[in-house]
This record gives sequence, structure tokens and C-alpha cells, in this order.
Amino acid sequence: MSDAAQAEIHNENSALRSFSFGERVKLWLITWAGYLFIRVVCATLRYEAICEPGSLSQGLIAGPAAIWCFWHRSVMPAAYRFRNQGLAVMTSRSFDGEYIARIIQKLGFSAVRGSSSRGGVGALLGMRKVLEQGHCAVFTIDGPRGPRYVAKPGPVLLAQKTGVPISCFYIAVERAWILNSWDQMIIPKPFSRAVVYVSGPMSVPADATDTQMAALHQQMQETLERCRRGAEKAFRSGDPVIG
Repeated sequence: MSDAAQAEIHNENSALRSFSFGERVKLWLITWAGYLFIRVVCATLRYEAICEPGSLSQGLIAGPAAIWCFWHRSVMPAAYRFRNQGLAVMTSRSFDGEYIARIIQKLGFSAVRGSSSRGGVGALLGMRKVLEQGHCAVFTIDGPRGPRYVAKPGPVLLAQKTGVPISCFYIAVERAWILNSWDQMIIPKPFSRAVVYVSGPMSVPADATDTQMAALHQQMQETLERCRRGAEKAFRSGDPVIG
């Protein structure tokens, strides 16, 4: 994404809310701790990929506009794997969303602020603008507060309005700490193996009916779960992992 586009998104997000002195200190500490952990520990991970037939996996790195979805719990290994590619990520307007936005911005992402509960319409408009500029839009699709592994419908609506396909991915880590949080967030252990499982694309017709939209939402849900199971299976089966 160009510097001008990133600056435009930053300006739109800059006045979202003010924070107390204590909150600003906490945000500074969490942001730098999270950023340094990702840069130091995730740099030791051995990333491999499983790509379904027709996958647009290269598009997540240097290809055409696409809508990407993944479960919130693998945000940490994903943030390192796809850093510095100018990807735009929808991030909550909550306090948690604020430090996540600051961390990912240090890693070269753009944060489009909003969620299913707060600022959702404005955030979808922001993501539409990202796609119209030829960039990729990324959703941590069960965020910001869950339920875990339950996909929000936003990407299906965005795909209908833009004609841009949806793809899903998941990153499983062989050795990790699991937080006791709503998403059971993965904290990778150093020098672990990480498997990225990427789905094929799913298109949404511009004239899709409400019934079709519901079915496509369910298809996206099933695809997200297929990606999760596929990535985790790679550690159990011993099957070779392909790029």
C-alpha cells in the first residue's frame, strides 16, 4: 500500500478516542512488548505452507486485491509471516484493538478501525476503499471478542459489493503457549514449526439473495474450520508439507 494511502487511513483513525495517562503508558508497554516478541521469537519459526488447488496464496504477498479471513488466535504468527506487505487489517476500536493496531502498524500493516459491534459500517467502507485501490483486506473474523471460531458476516457482504473473492487461512504452531483468553491465543515457542494452510477462493455474486448470502456465510465458516483442521493435522499425520 502506498505511503499516501496508509497516511489517509491513519488520519481517519487518529481521532477515534482519547486515553488517560495510565492507559497511554499501558498501551506503550504492551505495544513494544508485543512488537519485540513478534520480531524476535516469530523470526525463529520455520514456516511451511499447504495450499489448496486454485489458491491465491501468492496474492497475500504480492498479488491482486483479495479478501482474507482467519481465526483471531493465530494473529501473532500471522503478523510476522505477512509483515511489511501493506495489508489492511480490520481492528476493533476497543482498548485491546488499540494496542493490536499499534503493533501491526509497526510491522507494516494498515489498521482499519471498527468491528461488528462498533463502527462496523465505516470499517467496511474503509476496507472497500482498500480493495478499490488494489490492495488486500484482512479480517480476524471471530474478533474482537468472539465467540471463538464463529465467523462474522462482514467479508461476505464486502465480497458481494466489490466482486473481490474471499480466501481463508490458518497458522498452526507445533509448540506454543496457549493463553487462557476467549480466543485461546497462540504464543509461539522459539524455533517451532509453523504451518500455514490456505484455501481456494470463494466468489460472491453481486445479485446474491439473502438465502444465498446465508449459505455463503456458512461456506466461509466451514472453509475457515477446514483450514484450521488442515494446518493442525500436519503435525499429527506426519504428511509432507508443500509450498
